[in-house]
Amino acid sequence: MGETVLVTGGTGFIGQWCIAELLARGYEVRTTVRSLDKAASVRAAVATVVDPGDRLACVVADLTDDVGWDDAVSGCDYVLHVASPMGRGGGTADPDVLIVPARDGVVRVLQAATAAGVRRVVLTSAANASSPASYTEDSVTDETLWTDPADSSLAAYRRSKTIAERAAWHFVATVDGTTQLTTVLPGAVFGPILTTDNVGSVEVIGRMLRGEMPGTPRIGLEVVDVRDLVDAHLRAMLEPAAAGERFLATGEFLWMGEIAAILRDALGDAAGRVPTEEIADDIIRELAAVSPELASIVPGLGRRNRHTTAKAESVLGWRRRPAAETIVDCARSLLAHRVA
Repeated sequence: MGETVLVTGGTGFIGQWCIAELLARGYEVRTTVRSLDKAASVRAAVATVVDPGDRLACVVADLTDDVGWDDAVSGCDYVLHVASPMGRGGGTADPDVLIVPARDGVVRVLQAATAAGVRRVVLTSAANASSPASYTEDSVTDETLWTDPADSSLAAYRRSKTIAERAAWHFVATVDGTTQLTTVLPGAVFGPILTTDNVGSVEVIGRMLRGEMPGTPRIGLEVVDVRDLVDAHLRAMLEPAAAGERFLATGEFLWMGEIAAILRDALGDAAGRVPTEEIADDIIRELAAVSPELASIVPGLGRRNRHTTAKAESVLGWRRRPAAETIVDCARSLLAHRVA
């Protein structure tokens, strides 16, 4: 029997691609779901790219509960902690709805992994946990920068990722054990979907294709392909020099308007409803007064802060594909699944 890897969040967009790639590379894989009712859908999604056979097992564990985590990690060599609570309309939501399960969940995973003697845990953080708080600087930053988690003006999701990563590093620094920690900080994750059950961040491409956006806000995204992100996780899992390190895994910086143009140029009639106009910042701010979802993007209007992936490239040997390829593959996948 080969090495065993636990992937948390088996129903998620990133989690399912992690499972598929691990299986393709010959690993035994275990994944967490909130209910075994989800097990069949996870297997079906993964089976679209690789036959899981008898090498994929689903176990019940929830970030908000201690029950199940010891069994989930038992016998595992590695853990990819991908699961994290998501939320919408961050500006007005109670931040603890995201922060508490993200912070407490990562501690639960690390406690169980340490007790079980797991070699290394790779935690999926976020590039916005390593960004200037104001988001206004036209700069390029690296992993040495930490977002200020005490800044209550930040969106709840951004604070939750920062606080959870801080909690993870604090745990491994203060608890005895041989388990190592590495964190991966992605940008905007796009790429082909495996199922329509949970499309995650890809939904923004779907909204464009369905004509649900009258225009594009002046928001910039560092587009990273989910397949490249998974490769970064597996490299971080295996590379000896990655222990105790953070790695940014972002992609090319593109304005939303540029993403729309890529879709129109590549897809022709299939992108006929993709917006062609940019929405002025002032209009977004006015609408944000009555839309929590828009309020959450106001801090990012016009920001050009970018991240360098030089560390991941030099230490992990990581490479990423062109953002345009990712966007087009993502769109074609959504069209093929008839959700766009």
